Amino acid sequence: MLAMSKFQNLFGAVTVFIIILSVQTMSNPIGESPDHDWHDGHATFYGDMNGSETMQGACGYGDLFQQGYGLDTAALSTTLFNNGLTCGACFEIMCVHDPQWCIPNAGTIKITATNFCPPNWAQGGWCNPPYDHFDLSMPMFTKIAQYKAGIVPVKFRRVPCAKTGGVKFELKGNPFWITALVYNVGGAGDVNAVRIKGSNSGWLQMSRNWGQVWQTSADLVGQSLSFQVTTSEDKTIDFDNVAPGNWQFGQTYEGNGNF
Repeated sequence: MLAMSKFQNLFGAVTVFIIILSVQTMSNPIGESPDHDWHDGHATFYGDMNGSETMQGACGYGDLFQQGYGLDTAALSTTLFNNGLTCGACFEIMCVHDPQWCIPNAGTIKITATNFCPPNWAQGGWCNPPYDHFDLSMPMFTKIAQYKAGIVPVKFRRVPCAKTGGVKFELKGNPFWITALVYNVGGAGDVNAVRIKGSNSGWLQMSRNWGQVWQTSADLVGQSLSFQVTTSEDKTIDFDNVAPGNWQFGQTYEGNGNF
């Protein structure tokens, strides 16, 4: 009976440990919050060496040169894109296990997620779930592999985003509907929550319109604006009085600080 009791206690402890481990694993998928371990995936490229086709992506960043992302970018597969919540996250990628097409001693590239690689439900494709796939700009792909390869196996991991200057907010909309594109975000890079406050209002929760474009229906015209931004690492920064009382739609305002 004593041996059986010890076995039952051990079994119970192991079961609890497995349940806890499973919950932790499920709550921290690669597409939702920074995971700095290496993972297996694949990479292709789209567009040409000028990168014109990589602009105006599904994250809402618009002109990637103007926004500071340049061509160090990628469109993510459905699994990694995470309905747009991974927009702005940074990844380190290396070409592996393909001596014919991987460039020897190429090292790694670092990219920012700026677009979505849509799935091909009719014929199947690398961007369909559950694949972890990067559709790189052509200049990025050709740093690690021969362009004739078309597709190569890669190792990838989340890395901190290094940005110069403060977090930026591009305001658009009308007096009854304000949107803010939040970009140039350091640290985790991907924003999971945004709040806005006018000089005559309290904090208001903004909802995600698409990608990293956030919206509110509050009338805040004529008020100076402050923002509170939270990244996937649950780090929050208040950016006070980012936009002055005479702010204009179509203008970009830079916060004092970054992650």
